[in-house]
Amino acid sequence: MGLILLILLVLLILGAMPSWGYSRGWGYQPVGLLGALVVVLIVLLIMGIVPFSF
Repeated sequence: MGLILLILLVLLILGAMPSWGYSRGWGYQPVGLLGALVVVLIVLLIMGIVPFSF
């Protein structure tokens, strides 16, 4: 379960990068927010709160 969440969040970070014309005005806020979620998920995985696999 945790591995799937981690992969999903990494893909969302790549998708939130401001590389298209309409999203350049967003700055890096979406990436920063998703990056913070990845850090929280990794900490929860290390602490054993979120199971790494099924």
